[in-house]
Amino acid sequence: MTQITPILLLLLLSITFLQSGYDKIKDWKGNVSWLKGHFEGTIFGKTVPMALFVILILEIISGVMCVSGIIELVNNPTSRVGFYGAVLSCITLLFLLFGQRIAKDYDGARTIVIYFIPAIMAVYILG
Repeated sequence: MTQITPILLLLLLSITFLQSGYDKIKDWKGNVSWLKGHFEGTIFGKTVPMALFVILILEIISGVMCVSGIIELVNNPTSRVGFYGAVLSCITLLFLLFGQRIAKDYDGARTIVIYFIPAIMAVYILG
């Protein structure tokens, strides 16, 4: 199997985003409550539920596209769906990074960069 590296990268992104989306759905009220405090006094303070919904949708689509990309790579030498899943994963992570920077949560922002590195690697390898 010559596609093990992109498959593993897409698997990491799939797990990351699908679990995160599941957590948001399972504990929507808790997430909204915590994030209202986190973004209090910022430009997102009054739009937390809508912003969280947008992030949720981006995460679910990213995760599903990455899983689809894995399936495609098992059957083909390349994966357009996986590539676009990785690109959308990067965009989603940039949204999250922007939010953490706005909230002045620099430790949280640093953590997002850790996820961004394999996501951009997946874009490069699949591109």
